[in-house]
Amino acid sequence: MRAPDRIVLALLAGLGAAAPAAALAPPAPCPPVAMAPLPAPSFAAAVAARRAPVIVAFGSSSTAGAGATEALRSYPAVLERRLRYALGLPVTVLNRGIGGEAAEEMAARLDRDVLAAQPDLVIWQVGGNSALRSADPERYRALVREGLERLTQAGISVVLMDNQRAPRIAARPNHRTYDAITAELARAVPGVALFSRGALMDAWARAGVPGGAVLTGDDLHHNDRGYACLAEALAAALLDGLTPVHSRASNVPIQ
Repeated sequence: MRAPDRIVLALLAGLGAAAPAAALAPPAPCPPVAMAPLPAPSFAAAVAARRAPVIVAFGSSSTAGAGATEALRSYPAVLERRLRYALGLPVTVLNRGIGGEAAEEMAARLDRDVLAAQPDLVIWQVGGNSALRSADPERYRALVREGLERLTQAGISVVLMDNQRAPRIAARPNHRTYDAITAELARAVPGVALFSRGALMDAWARAGVPGGAVLTGDDLHHNDRGYACLAEALAAALLDGLTPVHSRASNVPIQ
């Protein structure tokens, strides 16, 4: 290949890499389900000051993006794009998901992976692997509560995300116990809001989109559509927790 041809190809490749994420072929559309607004004072303060908000997405494989066809399809990546578009700010969503982790492992890396980033908001997805392991519920409660208290004492707003409606989780005895504890902690710890992924998926099912349409064949992880719709619902709820100016501003075709 001639040198000029190589240069042209390299330039085209660079343009492709820099293409807007909105150019990604979108998955199937999301059901029109509205979630309750998510109050997040430290995130709202960053937006009001027109700073560049930093969000840490903390969790396990659902956060890491297991089941997505590429990293850009994980829910944190899609959420970042939607919030940037809606707010006109260089929002950063740091993906701190590690597959297979439960509350114990997450607690051990809270300082390194979350607090060290000094975020304006933490979205903590937790409970799925505890359910799969049939972990001690009281130990789960203590670990998550301690983590929430450390985050909120640092002045960081937290959104706590519960489990997906997935056959492999549903097959575990007492799997709803962990969701119940998660919801209880969100009510009990000031500065924490609950985003119920389970309730969201129940609403999707009522709208005609069952779990099988948003999960991969492993009956556990989301597919591209599931992550995109999760990010859409999260973005809308976060924006609805801000001023009315931004309310529903995330309803744009960005995947």
